[in-house]
Amino acid sequence: MQTKRHRFGLIGAAGFVAPRHMQALLETGQELMAAYDPYDGVGVIDRYFPDAHFFTEFERFDRHLDKRRRRGEALEYLSICSPNYLHDSHIRFGLRSGAHVVCEKPLVLNPWNLDAIEAMEHESERRVYSILQLRYHPAIQQLRKQIQSAPSDHVFKVRLTYLTARGRWYYASWKADESKSGGVATNLGIHFFDVLQYLFGTAKSSTLHLRSHDRASGVLELPRAEVQWFLSTDLRTLPEDLRNEGWRTYRAMEVDEQQVDFSQGFEDLHTVSYQEILSGRGFGLEENRPAIELCHRIRHQALQQADDRRHPLVDYPLSEHPFRQ
Repeated sequence: MQTKRHRFGLIGAAGFVAPRHMQALLETGQELMAAYDPYDGVGVIDRYFPDAHFFTEFERFDRHLDKRRRRGEALEYLSICSPNYLHDSHIRFGLRSGAHVVCEKPLVLNPWNLDAIEAMEHESERRVYSILQLRYHPAIQQLRKQIQSAPSDHVFKVRLTYLTARGRWYYASWKADESKSGGVATNLGIHFFDVLQYLFGTAKSSTLHLRSHDRASGVLELPRAEVQWFLSTDLRTLPEDLRNEGWRTYRAMEVDEQQVDFSQGFEDLHTVSYQEILSGRGFGLEENRPAIELCHRIRHQALQQADDRRHPLVDYPLSEHPFRQ
């Protein structure tokens, strides 16, 4: 079924995830009207929307959108791929511009920001959507069916491990500044904390065993699962055999000692997300709230060392803080 063509704007065109949004817009038949990023290395746009207007100054981007509005070509959707700490401001800009908003995770860093955005949604009569693409992954969908068919009193034992090596640049960027990214647990974990609660219910408690500049770990108690989790950007935490083969990313989730493979199949999930959003079935503020609240809790809670439920990688020696340029 052909999707109606809408006028989109894009903030954060030079970001890592922006090409996935551009591809989704192209594959759903949308128009990228204008894009903005303070960095001008955005030649990737030529692959998708070579006729899109591009701006490195926000004021000129805003002025262009206003000029198009006066010509009867108002912005209908704004896609946001900017750094995490700017999402709140850019979402507000989109709503004030009379557009629906599609924003990458996390929508915001603090739970109370969701309340203010919800009020703006009602005032503007526009919606804010996010990309929770893991919910659409076939392996996750299959696992959800298995969980729903299991006895209601069964509590699953889950171990989640996500290791994705980052170079020195990472620690000199906004991503390593907890006030801007939310730290490792938010920047890496928001995807998984969302899908875990989607599968097993909203977290009842959180215990934190490790939190540093390059890794975090703890245990979650959910209505249907107890989850050991470990996240890291340190290459040395990857299994040695994988490092020797040149791997830099390792994803693993065990549910009752059975491996759930979702390492592949991500390629078109942004497109699926856009199809759902454009059909009015996208994930909004309330679907995002549990993961945002959990990440905020993890970011501020005290460490607990004496706990026999610790993830096996917790006791791996901490690396020295990478050199900052």
